[in-house]
Amino acid sequence: MFKRGDEKMIIGYTSGVFDLFHIGHLNLLKNARSLCDKLIVGVTSDELVAYKNKKAIIPHQERMEIVRNIKYVDAVVPQYDMDKFKMWKRLKFDVMFVGDDWFETEKWKKFDEQFKSVGVKIIYFPYTKGVSSTLINEMLKKQRNIEK
Repeated sequence: MFKRGDEKMIIGYTSGVFDLFHIGHLNLLKNARSLCDKLIVGVTSDELVAYKNKKAIIPHQERMEIVRNIKYVDAVVPQYDMDKFKMWKRLKFDVMFVGDDWFETEKWKKFDEQFKSVGVKIIYFPYTKGVSSTLINEMLKKQRNIEK
């Protein structure tokens, strides 16, 4: 546990694929770090990315290194499982940050209840409109087709 003098530090956690790192990723990490003393970031493994029937462009170890070097990030861990509560059992964070595209979904209603039972607050940040790794990939595909 991190401590600041006699006070317990607030440990934050967020996770993501962080493929094709963009301003939405940076906004999430910057905003999350502003609301905690230490920020731990889980980076989704290549195998787990397949849950969306997708494939990361940048390999897992490289994505972890990119995120590790963002000044708002204090620690990076691999994310091998979608169960955020399993990660809490491992890390014991105090607050979790997630995009508001998950707000009120069945999956996150369940997480909300689980986390409330252990005193963890979930903060939903506005999803950065107009940018995502998926959108960047689609734009690159279109651009490649135009150039042929």
